[in-house]
Amino acid sequence: MRVFGIAGHSGMGKTTLLERLIPELTGRGLSVSLIKHSHKSIDIDRPGKDSYRLREAGCGEVVLLGNERWALMHELRGAPEPSLDYLIRRLQPCDLVLVEGFKEGHFPKIEVWRPGLGRETLWPQWPGIMAIASDANSNPADLQRDEPAPVWFDLADTRAIADCVVEHAMAV
Repeated sequence: MRVFGIAGHSGMGKTTLLERLIPELTGRGLSVSLIKHSHKSIDIDRPGKDSYRLREAGCGEVVLLGNERWALMHELRGAPEPSLDYLIRRLQPCDLVLVEGFKEGHFPKIEVWRPGLGRETLWPQWPGIMAIASDANSNPADLQRDEPAPVWFDLADTRAIADCVVEHAMAV
């Protein structure tokens, strides 16, 4: 499997880009999975449901199977978050794992950056950011940083971004 990341501050449009990028990549015959890291407490289960009640009763893991999908819920119960490598090893084999988050990860990433939202880029502080996809009509040299400017993509150019992902995804 190969890994490539999509990075950016909250609200920059990472999910919107992924919604366009995934069909482009699967249309090229690639099988794609995704790991998304959230800094928020998440719950895919609902209070009152059997699976929720049994998880709350103390199960370390609960698998919920329905007629269209299944989900594995693993309770951390105070344990540290697992590493990206650990999570990747739990995925079914696929051609490409897209990763949102895991800012410290040393794998190639494209940052989604919209300067109109008033935030600085994550590049160059985050490791692995090799490109920026932006709605700005500017040049990456305009970022005025000491580091060499990354590759610059128009955020709307899904095909070019997909080409970059396919070319630079890192084998794991």
